[in-house]
Amino acid sequence: MNLREYLKVISYSKSLEELWAVHSEQMASYGFDRLLYGYTRYRTEHSLGDPEDFVVLSNHDPDYVSGFIHSGLYFHAPLMNWALENEGAISWRAIAGALSNGPPKPEMMRVHEFNQKHDVTVGYTVAFTSLSARSKGAISMAAERGITQDQIDAVWDEHGEDILLMNNVAHLKILTMPYVPPNRGLTKRQREALEWVGDGKTTQDIAMLMGLTTATVEKHLRLAREALAVETTAQAVLKAALHNQMFVMEA
Repeated sequence: MNLREYLKVISYSKSLEELWAVHSEQMASYGFDRLLYGYTRYRTEHSLGDPEDFVVLSNHDPDYVSGFIHSGLYFHAPLMNWALENEGAISWRAIAGALSNGPPKPEMMRVHEFNQKHDVTVGYTVAFTSLSARSKGAISMAAERGITQDQIDAVWDEHGEDILLMNNVAHLKILTMPYVPPNRGLTKRQREALEWVGDGKTTQDIAMLMGLTTATVEKHLRLAREALAVETTAQAVLKAALHNQMFVMEA
């Protein structure tokens, strides 16, 4: 589809699954058939937060995602470090330069060998603009097997501005959509209790509004804290809000 058609479809997407399917198909039309999108709202000086709290979307095989994200390889990837300090797009040709500037660090070599094993060696990375010191998002786009970096660079020379715009719009849309990390979803009752807390209601108020006992309300809030892996109800409200799990429209 052309740029206008793509932007229209993405703008009206109602779920992450729908958006990701459209975006993956569109990027594949330019030769990028394997994507890995990541976003965190919990960045600190020395950490990107708990990987379980990352927004991760990918059409790579599960072994690649597990090895790269859950085994911590992402933290030592040269282009990940580039993305943390920059905005815009960069060709993976930069990796060759990084590896040729003296002996690479062992961690960097492990990332390089892992990517070679999975034939993730040609492509582009896009780093998105951050509006908070705690947030960062980026997408890795691997080219189809058999395509050279010279060939994908030529594609970028011709279509790069459109591709960059599409990725930025997709990223901004993702930020508005509910995301439920694995094992961290809320039940309807847990979400409702947190919503009332977010509105400034006391436990007694919530019990009356929900037609429950205060003990049951406290149980829902405790289970919500456990589901979101936080210590306080205030943290639970914040995390649920950041993942757009509160005040959502019921299907």
